[in-house]
Amino acid sequence: MNGNNTGKDTFLSRRKFVNRAGASVLALSVVKPSLVRGTAQNSKIKLGLIGCGGRGTWIADLFKKHSGYEVYAAADYFKDKVDGFGDRFSIPENRRFTGLSCYKRLLEAKVDAVAIESPPYFHPEQTASAINAGVHVYLAKPIAVDVPGCLTIKECGKIATEKKLVLLVDFQTRANEYFKNAIGRVHDGAIGEFAFGESSYHAGSPWGNRRKYMDDNPDNPENRLRAWGLDRALSGDIITEQNIHTLDVASWIMNREPVFAMGTGGHKVRTDKGNCYDHFALVFQYPDNVGITFSSRQFEGYDTPEGIKNRMFGSLGVLETEYGGQVIIRGKNFYRGGRTNQIYQEGAENNIDAFYRHVTEGQYTNDTVEPSVTSNLVTILGRTAAYSGEQVFWDRLLKNEERLEPLLTGLKD
Repeated sequence: MNGNNTGKDTFLSRRKFVNRAGASVLALSVVKPSLVRGTAQNSKIKLGLIGCGGRGTWIADLFKKHSGYEVYAAADYFKDKVDGFGDRFSIPENRRFTGLSCYKRLLEAKVDAVAIESPPYFHPEQTASAINAGVHVYLAKPIAVDVPGCLTIKECGKIATEKKLVLLVDFQTRANEYFKNAIGRVHDGAIGEFAFGESSYHAGSPWGNRRKYMDDNPDNPENRLRAWGLDRALSGDIITEQNIHTLDVASWIMNREPVFAMGTGGHKVRTDKGNCYDHFALVFQYPDNVGITFSSRQFEGYDTPEGIKNRMFGSLGVLETEYGGQVIIRGKNFYRGGRTNQIYQEGAENNIDAFYRHVTEGQYTNDTVEPSVTSNLVTILGRTAAYSGEQVFWDRLLKNEERLEPLLTGLKD
């Protein structure tokens, strides 16, 4: 498990917070200028890591490698995760925090910034708490698991800018030069008028070593927390937790919101006791009658091609992209692009460097927030269509106040 939980008190505060996300909820506290730390040029940024699992440990190594950060404090629900992380980064016992409210205690430890690598369900509340505390935020994707959570992050971005704080969402593709160059050319007309697109994410299950927790006792909240990727409410299901990589590229290419989505999905192949789907098959329709087909699987494919791929067909050419593969424009405005084999690490390194520069140079436009909110909502649109078996329209989705709530009863504070 990569993060923290919320108990009854935190759950209630999240419910209250999310219900008011469209108002001035984050204006509840005005941060004094003296509390906005880490802004001196070439200073070390004191970083707190929320979520000390595999991804959190991996990205903390990259923060340390950058040399502009001090990995200063750690928080995770599970003590074994915090201790393993703390020992690795020489964090003293008094700056290691566990339990449901560990992230709150970390924010009291005088950190300048936090990297949030916990399960996606917790991202909106943890981000809002950090912004309220006057702390810069480096946020993993997906940003939320439901519509209210996405709107909370959107509001956090606005308030962060007002408070002169940085909120950066870590999408590796949007930090890659080949992706940026190719999609920029497409937006300038390189492939002409869009006809239709294809988007796919085919892979095996990444949760094999955690499945035992869910299979042993799925009603145990700590087991579900350790196997959070198999829990719909904690992860947002595979379309939000994993497939957001390819749907973000589709959203980036289109540069506008879809009109509706329709399709299907299910849990038919995997035998785990989680409640997430193992596949989706959808169509997203955009304005001007442009359709994008989408498919994903998270189970054994028996040597069929895997990957995170997008294609957009136009009147003058075709854009092809692959996360970790080739990015190219074929047609009348040929662009060779290149291979993106190192995108996973290089993208994160680029974002970590950008985060440092934005904090130390006072760049508070927080441009990654808005597109991240849109892409996250696209995944929820598709998920809602698959769950319901109905055509789901974008404008109606935005009015959906339903929240995904995981099993948290009995967890320690």
